Amino acid sequence: MLISEIFYSLQGEGELTGVPSVFVRTSGCNLRCNWCDTPYASWEPEGTDWPIDDIIQQIDAYAARHCVLTGGEPMVAKQINELAAALRKMGKHITIETAATIPPGDIACDLASLSPKLKNSAPDNRLDQAWRDKHEKLRFQPDVIRQWIARYPYQLKFVVSSADDLPEIQALLAAVDPNISPDKILLMPEGVSADAIRGRDETLVELCKENGYRYCNRLQIELFGNTRGT
Repeated sequence: MLISEIFYSLQGEGELTGVPSVFVRTSGCNLRCNWCDTPYASWEPEGTDWPIDDIIQQIDAYAARHCVLTGGEPMVAKQINELAAALRKMGKHITIETAATIPPGDIACDLASLSPKLKNSAPDNRLDQAWRDKHEKLRFQPDVIRQWIARYPYQLKFVVSSADDLPEIQALLAAVDPNISPDKILLMPEGVSADAIRGRDETLVELCKENGYRYCNRLQIELFGNTRGT
C-alpha cells in the first residue's frame, strides 16, 4: 500500500477538530485540485509501499482511539478496505477524508468527511487538457455522495475561495439532497497560510451566519504552518 506519511497530531478540520488522531496519508489521487495542499500525495505522488501489518503496528504505537484515512484520495488506494477493517477490529474510530468521487461499498467508517470539489479547484495549465477534462468530469458525483451520506455519519466540507462560491455550493447541495441539514455543511477557507485564511475567514463567517452552515477552521495551519506530519 503506497503511503506518503503516518503521523500523530490533532485533527485540524471538521467536527472533530482538536481530537488527537493518527493520520494515515495514502499517496495517489484521481483529481488534481489547483490549490491542493498535499501535492506530494496527488500531483506528484510519492511514498513507500507498506504492508498492512506494518501500518497497523505503526498506528498502534500511538495513544489514540481516532484514526484518519486521508490522501491524496484514500479510496483509490489498494487495500484501503482491508486497512479500514483492521482498524475496526482494533476498536478505532475511523474518519475517511474523501472527495466522494468513489462509492464507499462496505468500507468500515465512523465519519465520512466528504469534500466535493468546486469549480475553484480546476487545475491550471501546468497540466495538459486531458487531465483538466478528467478533473472536471470527476470532481462532482452526486450519486456517489448520496451513497456515502446514506450509509455513514458524515460532514460535507467545501473549500471556499470567495463569497462567489456560495451559489455553486447551494446548487450542488440541491442536486444531492435538498433536505441536508445546514449544520452538516462546513465552509473552509482556501489557503495554506494563516494570512491567506484570515483574508477569507470574515467572509465565511458571515456566509455561515446567514445560511446556518458551520465555519471550518484549519487548526493545523494556525498551529504548525503548512508542514508535513501535522
